[in-house]
This record gives sequence, structure tokens and C-alpha cells, in this order.
Amino acid sequence: MYGRAVRAVRAATALAAAVALTATSTAPPAPPGAPDLSGVRGVRAAEWSPDRPQEAYDANRGAAARASQAAERAGGTDRAEALGALAAPGRDLLEFDPHGQGRAVEVVGDLEEADRVVVLVPGADTTLDTFDGHGAKPYMRVGDAARELRARMAEVDPGARTAVVAWMGYPAPATVSPAVATTGRADTGARALDAFVPRLLRAAPGARLTLVCHSYGTVVCGRAHVASSRAADAVLVGSPGAGVAGAADIGARRVWAGRGGSDWIAGVPHGALHLPGTTVGFGPDPVGRGFGAEVFDAGPGGHSDYFAPGSRSLSAIARIALGRAEAGGGNAA
Repeated sequence: MYGRAVRAVRAATALAAAVALTATSTAPPAPPGAPDLSGVRGVRAAEWSPDRPQEAYDANRGAAARASQAAERAGGTDRAEALGALAAPGRDLLEFDPHGQGRAVEVVGDLEEADRVVVLVPGADTTLDTFDGHGAKPYMRVGDAARELRARMAEVDPGARTAVVAWMGYPAPATVSPAVATTGRADTGARALDAFVPRLLRAAPGARLTLVCHSYGTVVCGRAHVASSRAADAVLVGSPGAGVAGAADIGARRVWAGRGGSDWIAGVPHGALHLPGTTVGFGPDPVGRGFGAEVFDAGPGGHSDYFAPGSRSLSAIARIALGRAEAGGGNAA
């Protein structure tokens, strides 16, 4: 017993160190100023009506515009630009909260007409500043990833009625932080996701749900109960472990896992140490034989490449979400 505990502590320590060392160069800078957001309030979780999502879309575009103006006055050019993008015509935010790290939930597609709905659950470093991509790999950000996935689904099946939801509904940890090696933020996210999904499906009655979870977001999905039990498929990509012992602990009817050939997450040690109030480490590797997921070919890409246009991983995820993936490892693409 003592030996197992020591090994778990070492694995968890190595996990935190590996994640921190690998991602130091990619951590986003802190915003330059804190805008005065008094009086700026969007529609928050549990406030939007599943029967009238358009009301939330209209209200949240206005709130994002006001938050952008406040950020501009405070000298936060980057944040003002990010918030201004969310306020643009055609951006449909079910939820929006500009305070602190912020929350945003965007629908790409017609939710009320969709018969296939995907919820994207992002990982570490996801904030309002990074919701959309900037720089060389915009598709790694959850808002852009949602657009890329829906576009690929339309290519695979032009007649499908789809909606992809970019769900930034929890306080994702910073990649270089102690929180990224524990399940604390994931448990908070799991509760929020469990509350969100039933209301989402009320807005799209009869739709088939797929959860697509990236990096630390796979821990959120693994530890969610209501959300995963409502899902036809759960897709785990770039996972450090899903915070559970195996695929059977995730409620989805089918659990898929993929990892790019160049993804640094492959070098992260696996294991978990249960402590009072939290768990350090995330358990077994979802692409490992013992986990029980259906492993698919995610191509040669790295940790930020799963939603890259034209990639093998994006095609595989699209086919899974459309119910077109074949059974067995490696056959989703």
C-alpha cells in the first residue's frame, strides 16, 4: 500500500512538472488592465430559456459589445478585440459573463433545427482572451474549433442538420499552475456541464449528442455524469487521463479516444493519488488497451492540431459525431 502511494505521488509530481515544462512557452499573457464592468451583465448559466435561445443571443451580443468598450477604455486592446469579436453579428452566445476569467458558450449552427449536436469542452488556458484563435494556429481555440468541426461535418454529410457548441462554461486552469494537475477545476466543470446539457437538449429535442473533449477538458467530461449519460458518443483527444478508471465509468454509449503522433501529452505519466477534497493525476491513459475506449487514428499532429482544417483527426471526429464511424480501433477516419 505504501509503495503504491509513493509511486502515485511520484507520477502526479511528474505529471505536473511535465505539463508545466512543456507548456511554459504557450501560456497566454495576463490582460494589461482590468476594465470597469459595473453594469455590464450577460446571460449567465441557468438564465437562458431553452424555448427562446434567440433572446440570449441578442442580449449577449450587446453585453459583449459593452464589455469590449470597457476594455478599450482601460487600455486592454487585446481583450477589447477578443470581446468585440464575440459581439459581431452572427455570433450566437447562449451564455456570457465578462467578469474575471469569464465564461462564454457559443452555438455554431441552428440549435433548434439540429438533429446532431456536438458540445466541445476545452482544456487549460481557455479564457475570453483565448476563446477565438490568434496567430499561427487559430483552430486550437474552442470558438474556431467549433466552426472548423461544423464545416467538416457539412463536407462529410451536406444534408445533416448540425450545431456545434463551444462550451467555455467552467474556470479552466492555467497550464502552468498547480490546479492543472488536480481534478478540482474539472469537478467544478463537470457539475456545470451536467447542469447545461439537459437544458441544451430541451432547445434541440430529439438531437443526438456528442461530447468532444480536449486535453484537461477530457477530465471534465470523464467526471461529468448527467452530461455523459445523455451522450451517444464521448470523444477524448489529447487526454492526460479522464479522471476515471476506464471507459465504462463514462456514461456515453460509445467512448472514443485519439492522440496525435506528435502530441507531447504522450509523455505525461499516468496515475492518480486521492487526497482529501481532490485527486492529483488523472488515472490511466485513454488510448491504452486497458482503458476500454475505441481508439481512432488521429493522424500525425500535435496537441493543438486536432481541429486543424484537412486533418485526419478533424475528419475522424466529424464522422463520429455524424454516426458514421465504424466500430473498432483506428476506423473512425
